[in-house]
Amino acid sequence: MKIPAWIATAATAIVATLPGCDYINMQEMKPGITTQAEVRVRMGEPGFVHWNDDGTATWEYARQPSGTNCYMITFGSNQVISKIEQVLNDANFGKVREGMSKDDIRRLLGAPATKQVFNNLREEIWEWRVEGIPSTEETYFMVHFDTENGGVKKTSSRIRPR
Repeated sequence: MKIPAWIATAATAIVATLPGCDYINMQEMKPGITTQAEVRVRMGEPGFVHWNDDGTATWEYARQPSGTNCYMITFGSNQVISKIEQVLNDANFGKVREGMSKDDIRRLLGAPATKQVFNNLREEIWEWRVEGIPSTEETYFMVHFDTENGGVKKTSSRIRPR
């Protein structure tokens, strides 16, 4: 079934405005002030909720596959923001270590844009679209998991000129 052109155009326009909305929303949300209810109004429902060891929650807002950000918003026990992070960055990429689990990686980097299994290599590769330098190139960060033990084997990146 073919999607009507007006629906495809409207969906493209909505997706194109998301990064701009995120920029405005991130400027308005303040640690120590903004509540969970306010975040829900501004950002919608989180894509995933990570429960922290102290019983608090971190909400994940991954903007994959079209965007290049993943926001992790952590709340204190009072349901007010304690920390906001854009986690797709070089510092977090550097924290990925051999043997880490898929859950560890999801908690560190958020949901990937794609997941692909290569049986011949005994690998599952998760890929995130990230900010490129220069911005005219599409840049991707990848984590390779061993399909036998499930742990990280290595990381890699690739650049696709536009």
